[in-house]
Amino acid sequence: MGKFKLKCLKCGREYEQEYRLTCENDDSLLRTEYFEKKLELRNQPGMGKFHSWLPVKEELNTDAGPITYKSEALARELGLSNLYIGFSGYWPEREAFTKTCSFKELEAYPTMQLLKETGGKAIVLASAGNTGRAFAHVSALTGIDVYIVVPDSGVSTLWLPEEPTESIHLISMSPGNDYTDAINIAGRIAKLPGMVPEGGARNVARRDGMGTVMLDAAITIGKMPDHYFQAVGSGTGGISAWEAAIRLRADGRFGQKLPKLQLAQNLPFVPMYNAWQDRRREIIPELDMKDAKKQIEATYANVLTNRAPPYGVTGGLYDALIDTDGRMYAVARKEALEAKALFESLEGIDILPPSAVATASLLKAVEAGNVEKDETILLNLAGGGYERLKEDFKLYQIEPVAVARHPDVPLEELNILNI
Repeated sequence: MGKFKLKCLKCGREYEQEYRLTCENDDSLLRTEYFEKKLELRNQPGMGKFHSWLPVKEELNTDAGPITYKSEALARELGLSNLYIGFSGYWPEREAFTKTCSFKELEAYPTMQLLKETGGKAIVLASAGNTGRAFAHVSALTGIDVYIVVPDSGVSTLWLPEEPTESIHLISMSPGNDYTDAINIAGRIAKLPGMVPEGGARNVARRDGMGTVMLDAAITIGKMPDHYFQAVGSGTGGISAWEAAIRLRADGRFGQKLPKLQLAQNLPFVPMYNAWQDRRREIIPELDMKDAKKQIEATYANVLTNRAPPYGVTGGLYDALIDTDGRMYAVARKEALEAKALFESLEGIDILPPSAVATASLLKAVEAGNVEKDETILLNLAGGGYERLKEDFKLYQIEPVAVARHPDVPLEELNILNI
């Protein structure tokens, strides 16, 4: 008896437990359907407690996981009586032990475990920074080979709280290439023998791993929040929260109303925000991200930039926003920096740029009257505690094994064909 099945959201075709990214009939996202309909917590630290709704057989043995706490200082500042913070990062005083300081680590553990359980040898992914760091960390702990392609702007964020291992293969791109260029070259590498693409939003292990933020909040609060705030680049985190909420609704113990997704992008690169303002399923490049590379260079949180997000695909962010009557915000650099300073002074922990963008969107929502003062709000801070981590750990920079000049570079030049 398996633990779950995969179901295509467009045609309804079902697949058994396997590492599968696409339906054979169409381009829709697949979704995990777990046979265990009620969330039964395991006696495990970190995200392992949510094993029931993670697509892996073996229980995850890690102390990394989301934590949820009720805000006092920021809540008081904003006049909110039920503001909860979902924090993924390093904050040992609150029992937060995600050592890469990003909720991308929540994706990496189940994805690497699923790869191992389905016989995969090496995983390939593109990253703007945080995702690559998370997968490198899990690779260092498990010995599973990972090939990470990052734009030049992301190389400095590829550090680890332990010495890098030979299982980590980092390919950086020359300046002038962006995250989408990294995605293109990673796609080519993933077609080599022995390689498996990580899959981005199409990977159910990634989505269900991130969905543990919503699960932890519902367990902590006793019900689903009324509103869910997060900054998004691809929108996968928003999709994950929506899917987790659908499972919680079916459980029956956490309320029946889905949380309203309140999601933010950072100016000037806001293609999903632009499309959503017009209630369009399609992103129109010449309209929604004109001069995309220039816009990306000018953003505050460049990890929130993706020129090919899973927005219009069946089961993607557009559907999530429609289903939850969601909103999107466009946040300027100045607003993000002010929100970062305010949060850190009041709550006492440093946060990464995407979390600053999310906090800024909450400030905008309060000012615009988009939330009621007594509603239950979950602010998902997807990364933080970097300055705190440096007090406890020596950090090691991952050195690239190759530099790609452009996305069409011959793979022979990268010297990665020795697997």
